[in-house]
Amino acid sequence: MPAQSEHLTVAVGEGKVSAVCAQPADPWASMVVAHGAGSGMEHPFLTGFTDAMNDSGVATWRFNFPYREAGKKFPDRAPAAIETWRALMSAAEDRADGLPVWACGKSFGGRMASMAVAEGMQAAGLVFLGYPLHPPGKPEKLRDEHLYGLSLPMLFLQGTRDPFALPGELEPVAERIGQSAVVERIDGGNHMFEVRGNKRAQEQIGASLAAPVLDFMRGHQSRS
Repeated sequence: MPAQSEHLTVAVGEGKVSAVCAQPADPWASMVVAHGAGSGMEHPFLTGFTDAMNDSGVATWRFNFPYREAGKKFPDRAPAAIETWRALMSAAEDRADGLPVWACGKSFGGRMASMAVAEGMQAAGLVFLGYPLHPPGKPEKLRDEHLYGLSLPMLFLQGTRDPFALPGELEPVAERIGQSAVVERIDGGNHMFEVRGNKRAQEQIGASLAAPVLDFMRGHQSRS
């Protein structure tokens, strides 16, 4: 039976953002998934990923950050993005019926999730679909300081051709964080996980990332 999807609005401060909650028949976990800086919650990469997660029994929430809701191109500043993350996690927890609620995001969305956790937001774990460790070509401008105080499970899925964190750049960060952090490389993938010579639709690319994420989640659920 396919997951039941519901379109919602979630209050964030004095405003609201759109969200889609997809609920499988018998979920074992829930996950809130944020978009990257240049797209919204309806991007095929995200819908492909969340559909695959739903098929494996994970309830999902997709949402728009306020800037996307307002039709703007430049991402929200961190305080507004963090406030949005808190509101969505609270809404997801209200419907989770005691199940673990994970936070996941593509690039900017994942970084903002980790900053929200660093400021006290609770999550069962963090999943990064391409962490923007630094701007392309500027490895000296690291965005890592807030990660070192975190102890929850963290999975960094990263392409080997991702200019935001090339091989050898993110791995030392995870080692410094500790055993809770794992880097898994997608061979040949760029920041959108596109692989040269393997042309796939964005839905397929997003769906292909569900398997390693599910393995990571199940591994940590069995330990809890």
